[in-house]
Amino acid sequence: MSPLRNYLSVTFLFVLLLPVGAAVRLPGIISDHMVLQAEVEAVPLWGWADPGERVTVTFAGHRVETVTRTDGAWRVDLPRLSATAEGRDLIIAGKDQRLVRDVVVGEVWLCSGQSNMEMQMKGLHGQVDRADEEIAAAQFPALRLFDFDEAYDIYRLPVPPGTPQADRPGRWIRCTPETAARFIALGYYFGRELHQVLHGRAVGLVHSSVGGTPIEAWTSLEAQKAVTALQPLLADWTRRLDGYDPAREQSAAAVAREAWIRQRDAAKAAHQPPPKAPAAYKNLRVSTPAGLFNGMIAPLVPYRLKGVLWYQGERNAAGPFTSLYGLQLETLVKDWRSQWGDDLYFAWVQIPAFQREQREPSEPNGWGVWVRDGQRQALRLPRTGMAITLDLGGATAGHPTNKADFAHRLALVVRHEVYGEALPFWSGPVFRSARQEPGQMVLTFDHAEGLKSSQAELKGFAIADAQRKFVWARARIQGNEVIVSHPDLARPTAVRYGWAANPVATLVNGGGLPASPFATDDGR
Repeated sequence: MSPLRNYLSVTFLFVLLLPVGAAVRLPGIISDHMVLQAEVEAVPLWGWADPGERVTVTFAGHRVETVTRTDGAWRVDLPRLSATAEGRDLIIAGKDQRLVRDVVVGEVWLCSGQSNMEMQMKGLHGQVDRADEEIAAAQFPALRLFDFDEAYDIYRLPVPPGTPQADRPGRWIRCTPETAARFIALGYYFGRELHQVLHGRAVGLVHSSVGGTPIEAWTSLEAQKAVTALQPLLADWTRRLDGYDPAREQSAAAVAREAWIRQRDAAKAAHQPPPKAPAAYKNLRVSTPAGLFNGMIAPLVPYRLKGVLWYQGERNAAGPFTSLYGLQLETLVKDWRSQWGDDLYFAWVQIPAFQREQREPSEPNGWGVWVRDGQRQALRLPRTGMAITLDLGGATAGHPTNKADFAHRLALVVRHEVYGEALPFWSGPVFRSARQEPGQMVLTFDHAEGLKSSQAELKGFAIADAQRKFVWARARIQGNEVIVSHPDLARPTAVRYGWAANPVATLVNGGGLPASPFATDDGR
C-alpha cells in the first residue's frame, strides 16, 4: 500500500472513531447565505459541541470565545455590525471548524402566519400577477429567504412536537431568477421594497408559516394558559383531540375516497349524478395549540430580528371563538417578545374583504368581522402596525394574486414606523373616538388627513339607537371627522362601519388608503 493511501486510510479510520459529539453543530438558520441583523448591540450565534469545549467565533474582524455548558450548548453575542451586502465568511471553531459562507449584514424580518404568507411567487397556493415577468427580473442577491427544509401541512400526517424544539433543518437562498419562484410572495415584494428604499441594504426573510392553521397553533402553551379568557378555547381543543389518531383518520379518509371513486365511476356509467365527494383528510393535530410554535418558532429563537410580519386570521375568521382573536393576537405578540427577550416590532395584514357582498347594515356573524376588529384593537400594544387591505380582496379571492399591493401597504407602515421615513400617508384611517350629539354621532380617526369617499357617495356606515336595530346611515365628512345620522333616530347610540364579511366601505384618506372596519359598541 502506498504511503499516501496508508495515510488516507488511517485518517479515515480516525474520523470514524471520533466521538459523535465532537463536531461543532449549528442550527439550521445559521448557515450559508444568512443575513445578520445590522446595527444592534448584540447578534446571537449559538450551537452545540462537547461539554466544556472552547468555541471561538470569528466574523468581520470580531473574535468572541465561550465554553460550552454541561449539555454541550453554547452561545456568543457578536457586537454591533455595520450593514453590508458583501458576503463574508463566519468561522466557528472548536475541536473542529465550521465555515458559514457568504454571510451579509442587513435587515431581518420573520414572516409568519398561514397560507397567504406561505403563498409563493409561483408554486404553492398558485402564483402572483405577472409571475413569469416578475421572476425573470428578480435579480436581487442581497435579498435572501430562510425556509425550513420541510414544513408541516394540514393535509399530511407528520404532527408538530409536544415541546419546544431547539432546531429544525433549513437553508437560506439568494434571490435570483432561478430561485425567485420559491420565494414567499408577500415577503419577496416587502423585502424588495425595503432593499430598494434602503439603498441596496441586504434583507433577510425568515419564513415560518403553514396554510390553514389558527393563531393558537403559533403561541406557546404557557402563554395561552396564563390568559383566563382563552381557557374555553383550550378546553375545546382538548375535547376535539381526545382519542384523535391522525394516522387512523388518514387511512379512513383514503378508504372513503377509494369507495367514492368507485361509486362515481358507476354513476357515470349509469348516466346518473355522481355522489358527493368525501371531505379531504385534514390532520387536526397540525393545528393543535402551541404545536407550530414548538416546531417552527422555537427553533428560530434567539436569532436577531428587526421585526415580525404576520399574515393570518382566515382560519379563525368564523366559529364560536372568533371574537377572541384580538386577545389571541396580543397574547402572541407578548409571547414572542418574551421568547426573544426583545421588544420586537410587529406589523400585520388586516384580512381583506371576502365572500358574499354585504346586504344588511350590520352583519356581525360575517366571515372575518371579529378577526378584523381584533387586529384593529391589538394596535393598542406599543410598537405594532397594521396594513389595512379591505379593498384588496374580493368575494372569491381566498389567495389574492395581487400580493405586491398587500406587501406595499405593509411596507409603508414599516418604512414610517421602523425606519423613520417621512411618508405623508402610510396607514388608512383608524377609528379613535365617537361622541353623541342631538340626532347624530361624530366620529374621529387617526390617519384622517384628507378624508374622502372612494366613490361618489360615502357608504358603509350603519347607525342604531338604544334598541340596537341598525339601519343604513347618512354620512358626511366635515374636516377630519365623519358625521353620521338617520332622520328617524333622534338619539343614536352606536355606529358600525364595514361590519360584514365583504362590506360596503368607501371611506379613505387623502392617500387613498381605506379605513379599517370598526364598531363603537360591542359589535354583537
